Amino acid sequence: MITYSIFIIDDEETIREGMSMALEADYKVSSFADAESSIKAISVNPPDLVLLDIGLPAMNGIEALEKIKQLYPHIPVIMITAYEDIHTVISAMKLGAYDYVVKPIQMDSLEITIRNGLETIRLRKEIRALQDKYLKENLPCFIGESDTIQDMMAFLAKVAKSPDTPILICGETGSGKELIANAVHYRSPNFKGNLVTVNCAAIPKDLIESEIFGYAKGAFSGAATSGKKGLIEDASGGTLFLDELGDLSLEAQAKLLRFLENGEFYKVGSTKKQYIQTRVVSATNMNLDKMIEDGFFRKDLYFRIGVIKIKVPSLNERRNDIILLAEHFIYEFSRKFGKIFTGISSQAAKALIHHNWTGNVRELKNIVERGVLIGNGPELMPQDLGLEDRMQTPERQSGKMMFPPIPPEGLDFSEIQRSFEKYYIDEAFKMAKGNESKAAKLLNINHHTFRYRRKKLLVI
Repeated sequence: MITYSIFIIDDEETIREGMSMALEADYKVSSFADAESSIKAISVNPPDLVLLDIGLPAMNGIEALEKIKQLYPHIPVIMITAYEDIHTVISAMKLGAYDYVVKPIQMDSLEITIRNGLETIRLRKEIRALQDKYLKENLPCFIGESDTIQDMMAFLAKVAKSPDTPILICGETGSGKELIANAVHYRSPNFKGNLVTVNCAAIPKDLIESEIFGYAKGAFSGAATSGKKGLIEDASGGTLFLDELGDLSLEAQAKLLRFLENGEFYKVGSTKKQYIQTRVVSATNMNLDKMIEDGFFRKDLYFRIGVIKIKVPSLNERRNDIILLAEHFIYEFSRKFGKIFTGISSQAAKALIHHNWTGNVRELKNIVERGVLIGNGPELMPQDLGLEDRMQTPERQSGKMMFPPIPPEGLDFSEIQRSFEKYYIDEAFKMAKGNESKAAKLLNINHHTFRYRRKKLLVI
């Protein structure tokens, strides 16, 4: 069930309390005696609807309405006035007020006005709920508490709001680029349209142009007699995802650039210009700068298709998310294979944390699937995962030699200090279960110092 929040802004305490008591059974209600404090609260945690008195001290209701609409134009604001001053009411409506009520307030009438106002945002909240449900159920690569993944997801939420700005996703194989494209689509205004995926590497270069843009009747030998609609048309009003972008031919690149510039394209073998609106999201693990230098990728297309660039962090860059991800996959595959696994043994957890994840989240998922399939439970063991050799690491071994004897030829004191620091940063990080802030507190240093030292020492 969707719940709604309402802010009541009125300088008369009896009116605030009366409306709060009448509404709090159905809504989450907060009340304020002045405009200034309410606007501060709105900027931090915006409500779904505002009840705003016109006759406020200091900043009046009309001024407050203007401020609220600057912050959040979509919030319905119902004005409250002590008398029906038509001039003031018209001014409020011009500034974007949803409606107005006159004191003394009739609660039955006010509740109908509130319900009508909230109806205007109900669909938006339902869509957001569906989007959140989809992301939670289908995008496990975004599980995690690491700063890198949290920063990326916050950035993604911002850039997804545009319906047509091109986005280029870069990252290593298996890091979740296609899932990022899914997240962009389901967070965007194009949510109701189709998400059409084209794997540019899986289609022969001489056919990729006709697959994306379609072809006219008799365009080439072997073409269907009726012609063919391109995938770009299927993505009209939605999102076209071009995976493995670097495999596009130069001819297809030129045609794609034209489409990105003005939304127009021609089917292969046709002279009829067509227009559609869609967002183009692309992904690659190739070095496009090097491809541009070598003449295999158009520089002008690179700048146009990458108006927004999203860099997906590798799993090696977000090691404090590994156990959370592994636990998610354990649950998923336990259900699939009808097994009961309660978690990961401490030895297996160490092995996972110290493994070099060249295949990223995809590799982790495959390893956990193997472990759940062949393991006996109730915990995953290193031998289930095939990672027995990862239980001891050079970092741990050097950490155990904190006080080595001084040999006759002397020792590298800087290296001893480095090993000592590295060992305790590693230990604190593990004790805090991958939470950098908690690990920093264990060492009595601030979060930023901990992150800097951990990165510098390459503690993994």
